[in-house]
Amino acid sequence: MIDRSLRRTKDRLARPLVVRLSGRVGPFWLTGLSLAGGVGGGVLAALGFRWVALAVWLLGRCFDGLDGAVAREGGRQSDLGGYLDMLADTVGYAAVPIGIAAAQGSTSAWAWCAVLLATFYVNTMSWTYLAAVAEKRGAGARDRGEPTTVHMPTGLIEGTETIVLFSVMLVFPSAAGGWFALIAALVTLTVLQRVVWAARSLR
Repeated sequence: MIDRSLRRTKDRLARPLVVRLSGRVGPFWLTGLSLAGGVGGGVLAALGFRWVALAVWLLGRCFDGLDGAVAREGGRQSDLGGYLDMLADTVGYAAVPIGIAAAQGSTSAWAWCAVLLATFYVNTMSWTYLAAVAEKRGAGARDRGEPTTVHMPTGLIEGTETIVLFSVMLVFPSAAGGWFALIAALVTLTVLQRVVWAARSLR
């Protein structure tokens, strides 16, 4: 919901670091580190190290915010990079809930984790297909002047909101079922929001 409005602020604040990293660290390495942060956060959460898991998860999100910027700064932005970035994000967003559910070990936690991951699956389909349609209609990321590889339709819950909610969930894992249910509900509303938009806009 607020990703686009925050992107310019993030890019401005991170620019000195981006300039230093460009030419020294390849964007693929940063994407790999973001993947490691997501998976590592999930593993640490499963082992019960919630504060370390939180730190590793947030560090991974920082790397995720830098890989695209470093690629653009160094003239190395590519479709492959965008694809791997999205793949790494998807793995991380699955690893953390699974890790938290594993730490709790209850049937309820696992059930709600399954519900959450199912909504993530449907949500990914909802926005990636709309992104493909936008490209087909000449309204993709490049046509809109967006820095991302593909156009990402806005929704109620996006990257920023997910980072915040996952962070809270890592700190308070004992309420995992409730957090999973809340996020699943918000993601479901996001999917419905895009369905309504598609019904009104696509013919």
